[in-house]
Amino acid sequence: MRIELDGIELRGFHGVLDDERREGQRFRFDVAVEVAEPTADDIEAAVDYRDLVACVEHVSDGAHFQLLETLAAAVADELMRRFPVESVRVRVRKPDLELAGGQASITVER
Repeated sequence: MRIELDGIELRGFHGVLDDERREGQRFRFDVAVEVAEPTADDIEAAVDYRDLVACVEHVSDGAHFQLLETLAAAVADELMRRFPVESVRVRVRKPDLELAGGQASITVER
């Protein structure tokens, strides 16, 4: 079973440039985790989406990363550590950064 959370938007102080780290900017996370199917119709038998979002926020707020690559990897590693997931995919975007009309994103899979 796959849980997908798209468009988790957080303000972070990550980046290479001083003003990115000082002023902050928006980051958008898409997270997908493969989990076992719940054994009952009970939140205690499932991975709670709110806990996944809180984990992403904890990692983003807990450290300052220069690279999107290391931010995405840190989120993926923490999701793997905290939850009973079989695999994880984390995509991170900077929605306010435009590169020739497009956007950069990084995807990490574990």
